[in-house]
Parts: sequence; structure tokens; C-alpha cells
Amino acid sequence: MGKRFFITGTDTNVGKSVLAALLCAALSGRYWKPIQTGARDGSDREQVKSWAGLDDDQVLPEAYVFEDPVSPHLAAQRAGREIVLKQIGLPAASSGMPLIVEGAGGVMVPINSSQFMTDLMRHLELPAILAARSTLGTINHTLLSVECLRNAGIQILGVVLIGPENADNKAAIERYGRIQVIGQLPVLETINRESLCEAYARHFNREAFL
Repeated sequence: MGKRFFITGTDTNVGKSVLAALLCAALSGRYWKPIQTGARDGSDREQVKSWAGLDDDQVLPEAYVFEDPVSPHLAAQRAGREIVLKQIGLPAASSGMPLIVEGAGGVMVPINSSQFMTDLMRHLELPAILAARSTLGTINHTLLSVECLRNAGIQILGVVLIGPENADNKAAIERYGRIQVIGQLPVLETINRESLCEAYARHFNREAFL
């Protein structure tokens, strides 16, 4: 069975989908986003497939899809539905290919009236990769998210900083969070398979993903 990772974030629009595309391209992995909101503007599955140059069999259908670009609990409510964890099951393994799972929003985004994104991670029993901005404010947001994941009993593979390199923020997160920064995803002028694989080769601790 290939490696399986759950990409979560300190916030929405932090760069989870770009990170997912990078890992799918660099590791020849499959992509799955169990809960998609904002589908009226297109899906992250379609975007990741395009960025990473994935084949059809490398992108898996969502368990829940909602049109409104809001939190999953609210998107489901507006659609007259409810997200039920037991109805979300991991896709079957495929020839040892890694599975890259992307969450919706940040760590504590609610998915129904009583459960959060952390509950989905626990349900799927996957180690988390925390995507965080590299810029001002990231220390607080990242440390809070790390603490939340730990309190929920979720294994954290490491943090990936997204944006301009900031050695001071990286050092502070590693020191105060007692966690490793396993990658730095810089601002890319063009996002495609080549640029993503190059960023992985230059800025990521490849041993963390093997």
C-alpha cells in the first residue's frame, strides 16, 4: 500500500491545493478531496489535475460536493443535506500509488452540527501535513493548529510553509511547536508539473515522504 497523507491548513486559501498538486506530481500520487465547497466556481480536483498533469485515474470523485463557497457545515445546510462521516470511506489502494487527501478550510472548520475537520482526519486515520503561510502572523496560526491537531490525537508529519522564504518564522515554528518544517513552497510564476516537481526537489525534505 502506498503512503497516504491528509493535507490540512491553518486557514482557507492558504495553498493546500497547490501543495496537493506538488505532492501528486512529485510522488506520482492520486488526489482526493472528500468534501468540496464552492463548486460553482470549479472544483479543486479539476485544478489539481491540471496543475499536476494527472491522468483521469489519479483524481478521485468527492464524497460531498456543494455549490456555495462557504464552510462545509453551512454549505451542506444550505443544500438541505448533512455531512455524515461514516459515509466517507478511503478509496481502495491502487498499485502502491500514494494517496494525497485534501481537507476543506482549516483544522477546526465545522463539517456538521457537532464535528470538525479534525474528526474527518481521525475517521480516515491519516497523518496530517499542515500547510501554513510563511508570512507575518503564521507563528500564532501554525502553533495553534499544531496544538489542536495534537489534542485531537492526530499524527502530524510536519509543516509546509507556503510563500516567500522566512528563516525566522521557520525557526520559531520548529522551536516553539516542537515540530519539523518539511517543506517550503515558494511563490511560483507558473504552476505546472515541471515547476511543482522542481520546487519539491529543491525545497522539500524528501525523506519525510518516503
